[in-house]
Amino acid sequence: MKLFMCSAVFFFAALATYAQTPELKFIADTLVVQADGTYDADPDLATLTFQIFSQDKDIKRAYETATRSMQHIVDIAQQNGLSKDDVRSGVLTVSPIYEGDRKKRARSYYVQGQEVLKVRDFAKIGLILDASVEDGVTDLRSLTYSLADEESAKKKAVAEAMHHAIGRAATALEQKGQKLGSLRYMSLDVKQVYGVATLETLATTTETAESSGFFKERKVAPPPPPMPSQQPQKITVSASVQCAFQIQ
Repeated sequence: MKLFMCSAVFFFAALATYAQTPELKFIADTLVVQADGTYDADPDLATLTFQIFSQDKDIKRAYETATRSMQHIVDIAQQNGLSKDDVRSGVLTVSPIYEGDRKKRARSYYVQGQEVLKVRDFAKIGLILDASVEDGVTDLRSLTYSLADEESAKKKAVAEAMHHAIGRAATALEQKGQKLGSLRYMSLDVKQVYGVATLETLATTTETAESSGFFKERKVAPPPPPMPSQQPQKITVSASVQCAFQIQ
């Protein structure tokens, strides 16, 4: 029995050694290279996010006021040539505001919603902002610059990283009179887009806690934020590749 067990151990050890042999050969004639690539582009898409709000003792009036405000933003978008796909309207929500015990009748109702506009002509941003806050029930929450086609920018960053990897590998092998073979392995990491400019503003609100819940009292909304004096910065996409090439 002991002799049989020793023979079995030796057999499996031999199999393990044989299984590792191709891997050792793979490393021996393989060159591993790591390289980075970037792609810079001017932003071509601006996203404006508006908050719609209304408060009234009558729930119907509060809801109608908020509805008119949302339609006002949609009309402004259409007047400035935005397509239907570039306008996204959120759902209006109604929150009763209680005084004291929530079992009592609500003293007023707070209605809020959100409108998001995608603007591709940056010259129209100022016009949209000026017209959107005229009714006094709309706040600009954020203005973000980005790329309409981020995937295309990522592909260009990957292409540059791969170009660098191939060039470095070929140059390294030329020093020894060897040539670059086929690609055996590659790992890819595309980093997040950075350089996106964002302008944010928070509405002026106060929150008061009760034993039975929360209610909000809205103060006068602050004036809209000034337009950025400078053009949005370029957006950079970066990629990193690690390649294993066969050495011929």
